[in-house]
Parts: sequence; C-alpha cells; structure tokens
Amino acid sequence: MITDLLKSVYHPSEVLAMVRIKFSKIAVTDTKQPLEKLAGDLNDRAFCYAALNKVSRSFAIVIQQLPEKLKDPVCVFYLVLRGLDSVEDDMEFEATKRLPLLRNFHQKLYQEHWNIKGVGDSADYRILLQNFDKVIRVFLSLDEEYRLVISDICQKMGNGMADYAERKVVTLHDYNDYCYYVAGLVGIGLSSLFSASGLESGRLKDEYELANSMGLLLQKTNISRDYYEDLNLGRTFWPKQIWGKYTDRLEELQKNPSSPESLACINELVTDALTHVGNCILYLNMIQDKQVFRFCAIPQVMAMATLAKIYNNHNVFTEVVKIRKGMAAKLILKTNDMDQVRKTMEKCVDEIRKKLNTEDPNYTITKKRLNRIVEALDDVKYNPAPVLEGNIEQTVLF
Repeated sequence: MITDLLKSVYHPSEVLAMVRIKFSKIAVTDTKQPLEKLAGDLNDRAFCYAALNKVSRSFAIVIQQLPEKLKDPVCVFYLVLRGLDSVEDDMEFEATKRLPLLRNFHQKLYQEHWNIKGVGDSADYRILLQNFDKVIRVFLSLDEEYRLVISDICQKMGNGMADYAERKVVTLHDYNDYCYYVAGLVGIGLSSLFSASGLESGRLKDEYELANSMGLLLQKTNISRDYYEDLNLGRTFWPKQIWGKYTDRLEELQKNPSSPESLACINELVTDALTHVGNCILYLNMIQDKQVFRFCAIPQVMAMATLAKIYNNHNVFTEVVKIRKGMAAKLILKTNDMDQVRKTMEKCVDEIRKKLNTEDPNYTITKKRLNRIVEALDDVKYNPAPVLEGNIEQTVLF
C-alpha cells in the first residue's frame, strides 16, 4: 500500500480514498496464506469468496456492493467463468482435451464432485480448478433461476472460446464477436441475474444490446491497454483490420512507440471502444437498486478513466499502463448515482479532448464519438431514472 500511496502523493483526495477503503467495511481482508492452504480449511462457500479475493481482488470489492440475495449467485457466476477462462488461457493444456472441455464445461456444473488438476496458467487458477467441486456445490445450492442463467452463459461462452481458439481476430466483426463471447455474455448474464432477483425490472434481461455494450466496453478497454503484456505472452487480440493500417507486424509498434503510426493505432482502438459508452450510460440509467447500480457503474467509470489514460499514450507499447490505485479507490467511493457517473465521464471526455491531434487519421470520428457521449450524459441528466435506495454501508458514502 505504501507504494500506491506514494504514487498518489500529489493527489491528496486519492490518498484519503485509499485510507478510507483500507479501514472501511468494504475493504477486502488480505491474507498471505496461499489459496491451496485455505482450500483445506474453509467450507465450500467460504472457499468461493477466498478464491474470488485471490483471482480478482477488484471484483471481490465491488461484489460487496451487491444486496445479499445477489452476492452468492454473482460470486459463483464469476468463479464459473473464471474457471472456464483458465482452461482457455492454459496453452500447455493440449488442445485435444482443452477444446472439448471448453464446450462441455457447463455440464460439469451439475457433477457435484468434479474438478481438474494441473490446469491453469497461474497457481491460484490451478487451485481454483483443483477445488472446483466446492464451487459446484455452492452453484447447486442456488435457486434454479440463477443456475439456469449461469449454465446457459457458460455454455455459450465456452463454445465461443473454443471457436476462437482455432481462428484469429482479424476483422472488426471478429473483434466484436470475440468480445461478445468473453465479455458481452457476462453483461447479458448479469442482467438476467438482476431480473431473477426481483431487484430490477424483468425487462432488463431483454436489453441484450445494452448489456452486451457493458461487457464490450470493459473488454475492449482491457485489450487496448494490454498490448505489452499480451505481446510478451505470445498472444494478441488487437484486430488486424485496425493495426494493419499502421504496420505490417504488430510487434513493430513496440520498437517506435512514439511514432505517429503507433499513436494512431492505439487511438483508433480507443475510439472503437468509445462506441459502446452511450449504450452503457443508457443501461446504467435503467438500474433501480442503488447497490446494483454501484456494482455496474464502478467498472464502467474505471474503464472510461483507463481509456482517457491510454489515449495517445506511447507507454502502452512498452509497459502495462493502469490508472493509479488511488484514483480507483476514489472512483469506488464516489460512484453512487448517475450524477456522479456523469461528472466522472465528462472529466474523462475532457481529458481525451485535450489530447486530440488534428493530424490523427481518426481525429474527426473520435471527436464525434466524444460529443455523442456528452449528449447521452446530458440526456440522462435531464431524464433521470428512479433509483431505489439500497442498504449500502455508511462507510462507503462520503
């Protein structure tokens, strides 16, 4: 935490936000014990939350914003898809076994004692799959409506992952299709869980396009940001239809990161991601429960802040660029309603506007998309949807 505090030393509000989260009820207890040790000491449900903390600390924080009746279904939903993703990412797991497992993973959810050893590209992911029977038993304890949503999304995602294990992301259609399978389906599944809980309108589950955009914005932000990390791992998800305009070989961008071609490439990827922001604003404006709202809104404002940071940023090609943890902490505490979302997104739009270069080949379209975001924000400002008060811990509201 000391290192993170130092990075925010010139931003006192971020330092305060980190301290408040550290000592608030939304803080996630950090344990130095490895997940393997915890697995033997914890019951099934406790293991699920310990695993969640290990494989996604940020998600472990935002899930605590959810009402009690949604915490277990969403936690299990995440772990099921994390397990599926771990199978996809393990390139040492031979394809003859990996691809069939991706397509049939949803069936394993109904096999109470199923697990698999030695699969996963990190220790925590391997331990998750090795103890997946614990996740399955919690899954089987959920109401049938929740189980049907989780297994349905798992089946669709697994088949999509298997398809793209054997084909590359080349066109923008491929890019949108791949992001739909690995992230859009998450948004669609969450919408169905929210509707099933009764906390949100039954029609929310039918807003496929808006829910898909919620996932695509997050996924495209991560893909755009992760050029350096993915390249070092020998993989890439940047569509050739975009990067092929600027170089013959994707790795060449790394050799001259400040070149007009490199910057234009990352800028076009950010511009493509901005396409989905308007739909995300519309989606958030539909959410009625305040706790569900925070759960949905926090990742979106962080994505927007990340896009603002990586736009026209040559560091994307030579390091992993992320927003400061202090800024993330501040966003967690300050994302409580649409008005706060609007203010954060307007700041991000202004930050990108300041970086616009008239020589950039996508200058005009980027400017238009930023204007559309502002128009969408203005629309919800004057046409706010009713929000039902949730039982949020008082420590969150500053």
